Amino acid sequence: MRIPVLAAALAACLAPMAGALAQPYQMPPDADRCPSKWGAGDERGSANWVKPETILRATKLIRTGEIFELGDVLSGDPKQTFINEGRQYNLYTKPSLARPNTRTENEEIVTTELGQIGTQVDAFAHQMWNDSFYNCFKQADIATRTGFRKLGVENFGTLMSRAVLVDVAGLKGVDMLAPGYVITPEDLQQALAKQNLKIQPGDVVLINTGFGKLLGKDNVKYGKDSPGIGLAAGRWLAAQDPMLIGADNCCVEVRPSEPGMSLPIHSLMLIQNGIILLENLLLEKLVAAGGFETAFIMQPLKLKGATGSNVAPVAIR
Repeated sequence: MRIPVLAAALAACLAPMAGALAQPYQMPPDADRCPSKWGAGDERGSANWVKPETILRATKLIRTGEIFELGDVLSGDPKQTFINEGRQYNLYTKPSLARPNTRTENEEIVTTELGQIGTQVDAFAHQMWNDSFYNCFKQADIATRTGFRKLGVENFGTLMSRAVLVDVAGLKGVDMLAPGYVITPEDLQQALAKQNLKIQPGDVVLINTGFGKLLGKDNVKYGKDSPGIGLAAGRWLAAQDPMLIGADNCCVEVRPSEPGMSLPIHSLMLIQNGIILLENLLLEKLVAAGGFETAFIMQPLKLKGATGSNVAPVAIR
């Protein structure tokens, strides 16, 4: 009698897991996701949350004037700046020779994939499903060798809103979540409850995994498997209607991806819902200071037609 009972119990436990594995992410048909809620032809997506009332709400959180810089320093030294394999950043100085009683100048030449290195924000031109981007723009219509005609990062403009820091590592009582740890909706909800905070529409959501402690210290480990949000957590976050989701890891989402999927959060956010992603954040000082609710300000570089931008975001309280 014990064997059938045990088998039934195991089947009951494994059924939800099997169901999850059997249902990898699939992009809804164009007809079901377009036009976006921001309107046909929209290129800004969740950046449309930047409104006077959103900005004023954020300013009310500034009480001490304390600034937290969340961006990494760009460097060609791979031990300092994390740059995904295959991407480049090279800076060459153009020094002048010193001459008596004469002004001289120094400049530099930079060769780089500036949209997708260091602390970076993803534009909607960065990801497509088949030949379709956010709001069903088509590759053949917008892609050129000198930039995208639509959905470039220059469309975002200044992003300012209330930022909510969700300290998942703190919830678990660890300095750093384990590589490959899948953050669940329950993790996010419990961390928010512990911090006595709720996500409001138009918020910036910053997720602390603790993995950012490796930036500039062990970039090899940082660039391999990392903790991050799973598909279920991503769907829950998308339902909260944020302006932006950022994290202290390379991709916001967990790596490797859950079985049968390839970076589904990028598809879910950037293509399906038009929600901005922000990667490779430095959150350690903000966490240590208990900055769970701050004003967030960031402006991507005006790189016309670019798939993203290196950024230097700040949180102010």
